Amino acid sequence: MMQMSEKIRVLVVDDSALMRKLLTNVLSADAEIEVVGAAPDPYEAREQIKALNPDVVTLDVEMPHMNGLEFLRKIMELRPTPVVMISTLTQAGAETTLEALEIGAVDFVAKPADAGAMLQLGAELIPKVKAAAHTRVQRRVAPPHKPPVRKPLYAPSDKIIAIGASTGGVEALKAVLMLLPPDVPPIVITQHMPERFTGAFARRLDSECPMHVCEAAHNQPIERGCVYIAPGGHHLEVDRRGGSLHCSLNDGALVSGHRPSVDVLFSSVAKTIAPRAVGVILTGMGKDGASGLLAMRKAGCATLGQDESTSLVYGMPRVAFEIGAVERQYPLLALPDAILSVCAPVHALPTAVASHP
Repeated sequence: MMQMSEKIRVLVVDDSALMRKLLTNVLSADAEIEVVGAAPDPYEAREQIKALNPDVVTLDVEMPHMNGLEFLRKIMELRPTPVVMISTLTQAGAETTLEALEIGAVDFVAKPADAGAMLQLGAELIPKVKAAAHTRVQRRVAPPHKPPVRKPLYAPSDKIIAIGASTGGVEALKAVLMLLPPDVPPIVITQHMPERFTGAFARRLDSECPMHVCEAAHNQPIERGCVYIAPGGHHLEVDRRGGSLHCSLNDGALVSGHRPSVDVLFSSVAKTIAPRAVGVILTGMGKDGASGLLAMRKAGCATLGQDESTSLVYGMPRVAFEIGAVERQYPLLALPDAILSVCAPVHALPTAVASHP
């Protein structure tokens, strides 16, 4: 991890000369960033990484000679470095990007499709590069494809689980869901992710996790054993109709800088279901979710947060903890048991890293 006082040294890797120039100009416009090199393919990039020792690498998903995923695996195995992927807005690009995040990429931005999108690139890319520079990137150990057989720590109840995540959330959410049972109480999730990516993310989780995972649809009933992920570009709220709960989607204004927003989800849960809900805030940049989680706690919900040591970016969970929204913090892999414990009709929270009175 680099020192806070130093400029962030970035290597741009892209086969397009135009994109290399664009990315270099966008990043160089920030006084805290220095683009130390630009490479057209993984082979030249490998030599520049050795020679320049960059703090962050921006990497095109689709590269000549060696695709971006293959090159990313080599980086994570031989010289773990924070990587921000530059992804195409296609179905194939979404699938590849999600695999890159599981391999070890810190984050991604969508490649501009037109001049208008190019003007917004810096506003998204610069904060992600800065966040990446201060993450703890380590060699990745592939998680088991099948969760261990486990006895549930809860009895059937009428609880619902709401989870919010951002940077690092793709890997964190999978880790949590893989350790929960198939008949888990219903789970609603807001993960910061653009359109086209959330559907691919839901399908990826559905193929690997014990429960059913889907991209939430408007008016969709919320049922046990199912996970509902907010679609990119739409806020997800929980709505009560009679005695049943439904997903409610809207394309309202950005909240806490995001759509979908974790604050929107948590606030709706606090109003609709409290105190029969559990709020969980995972790794992420910024503060989205903190105020919504505080509303949940004030309404009597159990509220849990990921701890600093296991968060890729300890931003969202830190702010939530500091304002008193998080009741207890846990390492990532301890969260599933903590969630199941508070879903029981009578529960006592397992030992946690830290707690707020």
